[in-house]
Amino acid sequence: MAFWLGKKANEYQSHKWTVYVRGATNEDLGVVIERAVFQLHASFNNPIRVVESPPFELSESGWGEFEIAITLHFHSDVCDKTLLLFHHLKLYPEDESGHMSIKRPVVVESYDEICFSEPSEGFFARVQNHPAVIVPRLPPGFNVPPVPIEDVDRRKRGDTRDNPLNQWFTNFSEADELLKLAAARQQVQAHIARLRRQLSVIDGQHQQLKPASDP
Repeated sequence: MAFWLGKKANEYQSHKWTVYVRGATNEDLGVVIERAVFQLHASFNNPIRVVESPPFELSESGWGEFEIAITLHFHSDVCDKTLLLFHHLKLYPEDESGHMSIKRPVVVESYDEICFSEPSEGFFARVQNHPAVIVPRLPPGFNVPPVPIEDVDRRKRGDTRDNPLNQWFTNFSEADELLKLAAARQQVQAHIARLRRQLSVIDGQHQQLKPASDP
């Protein structure tokens, strides 16, 4: 996520940006991730940055776009392998002729799912005790169990619900994706039905134009 600095921008500092790894519904990823390592462009001082607690994010300023490598290290009872992700830092909107604003950032987020097979009891218990902060919108007839209320004063919060950038986060929801797929399927089925009707009309016209056979 990148903010243009406007009148404060110069040749070397045109944008302030933040790269992050967050939960799709702003849940606490600290129950899964032990630390995140961000590898920036070699031109930065100390280009390898380590974030050892949530939120797993890094803010910097600069003028150029580049690819950031992100290595996720999981807790020992989660997975003994690391996960390498790549994110292209984008400072300018897709429409290069568009007007840049200091109030509205350029947001580029990608959605990835990680499956942990046969989780340990300790890991499973931690995940169960840290439910999603924002419950996704579900289709009619679908229900979710109530979310337990936690005493946030007694336990450090690692979710990103109150993150200053929250208003710009993309809303990732499996339910919304299912609704989009269902709507797309209905459109395809309607289009197929319309084509079949057109073919039926054309076939009928062809039959009418076919010359009668000689007796």
